[in-house]
Amino acid sequence: MKRIAVLGAGNIGAAMIGGILKSGLADRDHLIATEASPERAEQIAARFGIPVRLRANREAAGWAEIIMLAVKPLTVPHVLEEIRDELRPDQILVSLAAAVPIALIEKLVAKRMPIFRAMPNIPVVVDEGATAVAANGAVTLEQRRLVEDIFAAVGYVVFVEEELMHAVTALSGSGPAYIYMVIEALIDGGLKMGLSREVATRLTEQTVLGAAKLVRETGLHPAILKDQVITPGGVTISAIHELEKHGLRSMLISAIETATLQSRRLTESLTSKLLSRNP
Repeated sequence: MKRIAVLGAGNIGAAMIGGILKSGLADRDHLIATEASPERAEQIAARFGIPVRLRANREAAGWAEIIMLAVKPLTVPHVLEEIRDELRPDQILVSLAAAVPIALIEKLVAKRMPIFRAMPNIPVVVDEGATAVAANGAVTLEQRRLVEDIFAAVGYVVFVEEELMHAVTALSGSGPAYIYMVIEALIDGGLKMGLSREVATRLTEQTVLGAAKLVRETGLHPAILKDQVITPGGVTISAIHELEKHGLRSMLISAIETATLQSRRLTESLTSKLLSRNP
């Protein structure tokens, strides 16, 4: 069992703590968190029964074998500067600030060590997250499996080349927002046609959940599953025709493309800003 430090116990950090404990990857004696807010530190300590240190990143990093940076991208350089002297080649550093490239982390760390860059999405808070991970050349197969187990505790995990992290951000990072818009629209459609808000909401959320589960568990292409719902001259094909007329699929594809390009621009801007502060 490895000693794990989660630096930053916001929504994602707290979700990781919960997943790690529930999965048994670490117990309360092998897990520590840090926080800048006394109120938040108290809440996390009470919720999970682990020590949560105030502004003690350096101490936590020196104690841990796996360090998880669950802080905002602009805070990463400050935290790395704070813990840099405590970092060792035998430790594992996992950044959840997906906008910060591995090369920049390596520059800020200024030493050779295993580094992972992860993009978990917000459903990790209910253990149904989608996380993509990239790694540097210092990572071993055993370390990769260990990090995979950590993120598998809060959902699905996949490893990608780092250059694809922008597409991941656009698809699964931002994706919940697109789905929430679809859910909201379906509920409103039900309201327009006379359903109560409670009934429309319950039917919509279960429909989205069930449809996603069918894709996962059957392994069938969504087009095949869609065709199983359609009957000639029926209700569903009429609705699909209307969706196609308004370009639903094209809009979603364009949204992923636009978000990918914006992610790339933001990362380039962030990197330039961080490098100007830490030449």
